[in-house]
Amino acid sequence: MRNLKLTLAYDGTEFCGWQVQPDAPSVQGTLASAIGRITGEKVLPQGSGRTDAGVHALAQVATFQTQSVIPAANLVIALNDILPASIRVLEAREVPADFHARKSAQAKTYRYRIYRGAICLPFLAHYVWHYPYPLDEDAMWEAATLIEGEHDFTSFAAVDPEKNLNHEADPSALLRAGGWLSATGPKRAGRIATACRRKPASPTSGR
Repeated sequence: MRNLKLTLAYDGTEFCGWQVQPDAPSVQGTLASAIGRITGEKVLPQGSGRTDAGVHALAQVATFQTQSVIPAANLVIALNDILPASIRVLEAREVPADFHARKSAQAKTYRYRIYRGAICLPFLAHYVWHYPYPLDEDAMWEAATLIEGEHDFTSFAAVDPEKNLNHEADPSALLRAGGWLSATGPKRAGRIATACRRKPASPTSGR
């Protein structure tokens, strides 16, 4: 039995998230179907995280076990031929049997992008939060520093006896360039932008 690691990029607009759902398309379900068509096996790939509906990924890791002898490089080609254009397999490689996409993960990076211009182009609409109103960036940064360091995130998670819920968060940057505000850090940092916004005023073009 081989253990294969896939690195994925996907546009999550049309998906309900990573995890299989009974009545909605998911990234995990779509990938599982494609693997099954190629190998003839029924597998459920495990992801490094469970993204929400509409969330995108640049390099999410997934693992699955297979008895197929198809070379990893050929599997990349075959999967990308079957998968919709919104999901791409960037790399496939064989890894040790004990490697698991979620349990072996050492770090994750989440990026939240706010477009601050008065008008958001339709080509960007699915990939940013359009908010052309005043934001207190100093307050946002101050709030981000509160989650820096190691914390117990038990209250945010489902019960999982195998999961270590003490994680170190590093809200590494709030960057503004032109009409963009980008926040890079842990998953829960996305709530900061909502919590720290001021009462909406008239739209602005660059603040």
